[in-house]
Amino acid sequence: MRIDILTLFPEALESPLRCSILGRACERGQLTVNVVDIRDFATDRHRVTDDAPYGGGPGMVLKPEPIFLAVESLAEVNSLENIVLLSPQGRTFDQKTAGELALKNDVVLICGRYEGVDERVRLQLITDELSIGDYVLSGGEVPALVVVEAVSRLVTGVVGDQESLATDSFYRGVLGFPQYTRPRSFRGMCVPDVLLSGNHKVIERWRAKEALKRTLMRRPDLVRDVKVETQEMVLLEEARAELDVDNP
Repeated sequence: MRIDILTLFPEALESPLRCSILGRACERGQLTVNVVDIRDFATDRHRVTDDAPYGGGPGMVLKPEPIFLAVESLAEVNSLENIVLLSPQGRTFDQKTAGELALKNDVVLICGRYEGVDERVRLQLITDELSIGDYVLSGGEVPALVVVEAVSRLVTGVVGDQESLATDSFYRGVLGFPQYTRPRSFRGMCVPDVLLSGNHKVIERWRAKEALKRTLMRRPDLVRDVKVETQEMVLLEEARAELDVDNP
């Protein structure tokens, strides 16, 4: 998979993209993440990429010319069929969206800045617009890293242990179950006996129910949307009974 990121601040992205699983995936060629400096495509010698908004008002707006030229420069390496603007006006990015993007051969991410982009960028270039939450950031660089991190984990081969993905929160629409490691006892807190039993079927059932209980307590809205398998319906009812909560 190839991801091209358009930004005014490439230095904000370069170090995180070289770290950990993401960096190793790029080194192995399982993933290509290319950072493009929008300023390189400014049409004046001062490399100006923003201007005051027509009609007045505070702040600056990203000019259309550098963004169009930056996108068009990728035509030989990117299909340009999936061009995503990162902005607070977009639909909320979630695990389902990450899965959808992971199925693409390539994606272009455009990092918004200031008061946003010239509307003609939206009208002619953008195929999707994403937000990572209802709050304001200085720009789209952090959201771009969030999207790349979430999407890359779903690309085949990027995460070495594919089974670990199935235990991630939100992978199946519920939160993850409690995890424990050594030591067995720490400051009076002990690992649940079931995890020491060696009975994998019992452990699996305990984990599934604990995941449902945690979701009911912390994110009951997720339970309304999750497609619970028939065999899990019993666990869900048990979880509700133990927590003494009604159906969401």
